[in-house]
Amino acid sequence: MTQIELRGVEKFFGEVQVIRNLDLFIDHNEFIVMLGPSGCGKTTTLRAIAGLETIDRGDILIDGKVVQHLKAADRDIAFVFQSFSLYPHMTVYENIAFPLRATRQSKAQVDLAVRQVAEILQITPLLSRRPSALSGGDMQRVAIGRALVRSPKALLMDEPIGALDAKLREEMRAEIKRLHMKQGSTTIYVTHDQVEAMSLADRVVIMHEGVLQQVGTPEEVYSRPANLFVAQFVGSPVMNIAEAHVAEEHGEARVRMAGAEQGFSFPRDLLGRLPAGSAGNGIALGIRPEGIAVEREPREGFLPVEARIIEPLGSHDIVDLQVGSQMLRARTKSGFVPRPGERVWARIDPVQAHFFDTQSGRSLGVRL
Repeated sequence: MTQIELRGVEKFFGEVQVIRNLDLFIDHNEFIVMLGPSGCGKTTTLRAIAGLETIDRGDILIDGKVVQHLKAADRDIAFVFQSFSLYPHMTVYENIAFPLRATRQSKAQVDLAVRQVAEILQITPLLSRRPSALSGGDMQRVAIGRALVRSPKALLMDEPIGALDAKLREEMRAEIKRLHMKQGSTTIYVTHDQVEAMSLADRVVIMHEGVLQQVGTPEEVYSRPANLFVAQFVGSPVMNIAEAHVAEEHGEARVRMAGAEQGFSFPRDLLGRLPAGSAGNGIALGIRPEGIAVEREPREGFLPVEARIIEPLGSHDIVDLQVGSQMLRARTKSGFVPRPGERVWARIDPVQAHFFDTQSGRSLGVRL
């Protein structure tokens, strides 16, 4: 059992605070992905857990034991960097065996461990090669193997596939997921790529400017973002966010965007669920592109809008719709809107709508 806990962790570089009062619990066998833009503090947090960075306040616990005063070598944690960092003069076998030989294990123990890890990573045929004869994906497998060979308590990975091309990244994502399912080790993975986070994680930890924004399963952070930052960081294309005015018209709620002559129809329940006094202003509507229905002909409940930009993506199109002074991005079937400038009709699915406070950025927790 390997559990990792951070309690009130803070870190400064000079006067700049890069981690702010971070509390996080990682359970045994969990695959945690730390997600956020560059400079948000995710790599510094990972390095602090590994012992490669000191912290200024708080506690880091591994299996209930406070470890921030221990050296990295005494924490029994393996670290995989973005750069492969393999010894060029050694074979794959020798690279993987190096950590075991450094602890003076017997030749038989080393050979057994290396071949077991190589089989798991499917690199047994490469054991006699040198790094210069390997592809980028194979070099990263070797780097992971070198980390795993000594059976560490936890595996920490800092953007390990960020240097690979798109096809190799996709293959390595599947390999890393398969490896985790087979090994079952506690894993913390850092990335700024939300596709990696959504496809790999048991839970996603989203950070911004050193502050923990939300922790949840991929489905939770996508479907129930805690604030505007999460809403616009997770998802591709990102969630549409537009300032909106909510009012009662003809026995139902109408959500009108800035500059729009008409409002989208919502159930009347929305009026009672919004905080008192907030319906008139200070509200931001959030809706993902798949939450906007588009029709070529007028339909009840649909508003006339103009298609401005069309992005063909093969399986579907992303269409920018002009609604008043706002622009909403909708997902449609490929070729459904033939050209920019077309008049179409759109409707927002109330079930998929989110509402945020424009001042604090926090979700109002209103779901219909």
